[in-house]
Amino acid sequence: MSNEQNGVNLNDWLGRQESYGEFINPAHVKKIALSLNAPVPENGQPLPHLWQWALFVDPLPLDELGADGHPQRGGFLPPADNRNRMWAGGRVQFIKPLVVGQDATRTSTITAIKEKSGSTGKLLFVTVRHDYTQNNELCISEEQDIVYREPSPPKLSGTPEAEAAQWSSEIVPTSTMLFRYSAVTFNGHRIHYDYPYVTEVEGYPGLVVHGPLIATCVLRAFTDANPDKTVTGFSYRGARPLISPSPFRAEGAIKEDGKASVWAQQDGSVAQLGEVIFK
Repeated sequence: MSNEQNGVNLNDWLGRQESYGEFINPAHVKKIALSLNAPVPENGQPLPHLWQWALFVDPLPLDELGADGHPQRGGFLPPADNRNRMWAGGRVQFIKPLVVGQDATRTSTITAIKEKSGSTGKLLFVTVRHDYTQNNELCISEEQDIVYREPSPPKLSGTPEAEAAQWSSEIVPTSTMLFRYSAVTFNGHRIHYDYPYVTEVEGYPGLVVHGPLIATCVLRAFTDANPDKTVTGFSYRGARPLISPSPFRAEGAIKEDGKASVWAQQDGSVAQLGEVIFK
């Protein structure tokens, strides 16, 4: 099926692949922990869930970044006109933990590119599979859904009300926390730290909390509340942005054996939904 955009066939990006190896440096892991206000894993201990998002980042020089602070499109990821990029959601399989203090590799493959229409205009969805290996063994396999949307006022309401929770943890996403998470993940997206840009150019009322940061807090709230459970899978999707510095809550409830519904809510309105698979 044709997938044309300004004379460019986006299907040419399907199957594109890149690999990036990294030593899981205990010093960097400590910075991740302090950015998340979490305990610091020692050398040789398992890397906590979703902390791989602060690793395996291939940095680019400033002149290869776009106006929004993200890498320019048309390299590994396909071009997307002048649309705004957001992390829409994803699915993660935890096979075995990555270990701090050892080398590991992430191999990324573009598996899907789809154009859709939404309430805010045209949306381009790009799905990337990431496989993380260590000592020649697959440890984590995940799919990330990236969405490029046409410039339009962000949707900040109209999501479902949060249901009754079995556990609840409050997070206060201060501008300092957002800046530190951007720094530790080497994420240059300006909506997370540049107040004039995010309010004047992209139309948000304040700094936007990172989708990966929200997901990390939600999954940590589950593991803190259920220390006897072993997480084997996690899926999540964004419903609306969370705006700093208003507190949000990471919550959830076990619905059936081996499955829990989890979510992030702010003032009773859900901003991110997810499911945890455990044993």
